Amino acid sequence: MSETKSTGTLTSYLSFQLGEEMFAADVSKVLEILEMRSITKVPRSPSYMRGVINLRGSVLPVLDTRIKFGMNTKEDTVDTCIVVLNVLMEGEPLTLGALVDSVEEVLELTDADIEKPPTIGSKFNPEYLHGMVKMDENFIMVLNVDKVFSTDELVVVSETTEKAETEELSND
Repeated sequence: MSETKSTGTLTSYLSFQLGEEMFAADVSKVLEILEMRSITKVPRSPSYMRGVINLRGSVLPVLDTRIKFGMNTKEDTVDTCIVVLNVLMEGEPLTLGALVDSVEEVLELTDADIEKPPTIGSKFNPEYLHGMVKMDENFIMVLNVDKVFSTDELVVVSETTEKAETEELSND
């Protein structure tokens, strides 16, 4: 990484790749990174919800970040992984998994390193972005993780997860 533009409080961001694009999420929102595993599809769930996995006895919804961002889907590879995130839904924490093509590195950035997101010409909703970081000749889009999924969408994911948990308990 190039030198930071100024001194200030450093914040750690986990960078990951989706297609040709690079993204980063505040490490404080990342609980863990999981290798790809079998995902159980939940009937009648939103298109961007890949399904659920069992994470130490809890049902974890897994969202396909590519679909959420309007990108083409692609086959999972050995680098595909699930980034487990803690997001806020109406002030309450919700744990979910986000499928990414690959995890890259942890970046230490100051606010001065992060430029404002573009207001036009982006295929991503600008409110999803905290900003952009220029790395060499490329940009890394720094996500506002709590806004990536709107409240209505998180309610659907939460309800779908609760339904899956109920069905799992009734099958025991």
